[in-house]
Amino acid sequence: MIMTRGHKIFNIFNLVLLGVLGLSMVLPLIHIIAQSLSNNTAINAGDVSFWPVGFTLGSYKLILEDPTIWIGFRNSVIITVFGTFINLFMTTTLAYPLSRPEYLYRKSILLLVLFTLIFSAPLIPNYLLIKQLGMLNTLWALMLPMAISAFNLFVMRSFFLNLPSELLDSARMDGCGEFRILWNIVLPLSKPAMATMGIMYAVGHWNRYAEAVFYIDHRQWIPLQVRLREIVFTDQMGQSDVSSELLQLLSPEGIKMAVIVVATIPILCVYPFLQKHFIQGMMVGSVKS
Repeated sequence: MIMTRGHKIFNIFNLVLLGVLGLSMVLPLIHIIAQSLSNNTAINAGDVSFWPVGFTLGSYKLILEDPTIWIGFRNSVIITVFGTFINLFMTTTLAYPLSRPEYLYRKSILLLVLFTLIFSAPLIPNYLLIKQLGMLNTLWALMLPMAISAFNLFVMRSFFLNLPSELLDSARMDGCGEFRILWNIVLPLSKPAMATMGIMYAVGHWNRYAEAVFYIDHRQWIPLQVRLREIVFTDQMGQSDVSSELLQLLSPEGIKMAVIVVATIPILCVYPFLQKHFIQGMMVGSVKS
């Protein structure tokens, strides 16, 4: 294909635009990391931009010595891992039958799911339901009520609709049941969609905050994001002899930035392992054969 002058200008424009957008997303993170690694004097003087000034790991040492950070980290990992598994299991097992024309009442169920996408229940009825189910002050309150996202369900169903029906019919002729077809045929072909849904669900669980504030009062079950909020907005750090000594040498802003980095890095580490499938999954439902 011969590149015309218009195509070259368009490509240059896209390159510049995407570069500016990329920098606008990366530079704030770099600034946060630089502040978390800078000393008290440099931060208070406003000398920190995109490179640490007066390099120190004191903020991270203070955070890692706070036991409540580890409690919140443990709870967030449990919520993210098990919550994502529940999400993928429930979304897949509902999206698959809704994508098959031979199943009855699928249109009625789709309308009910669409209703929940447009209208959501208020906070008080949700709270009363969680209380009646005995899930207050448990991690289940942060996983089971959000077991299925209506939007992700429609995306997954759209992917299943693109699977060749001849493949599924031949499996049935070979004696495969529906669960075996789903496990051995449909799911292996759905890795891009599963990876995309998994990342979306995992990020949602890792950043879960409002529900934890409403449903959990016991300190041993709060997720990391709630603990992060306490540090960022109220400067509440764990009390110990070592931390009290460090607090006199560190800037509160540096501690806050370090907490943000600690809370962000774990979920960022998941993306490289799923990048290949995630890029493919972003095209789910966009092309219909």
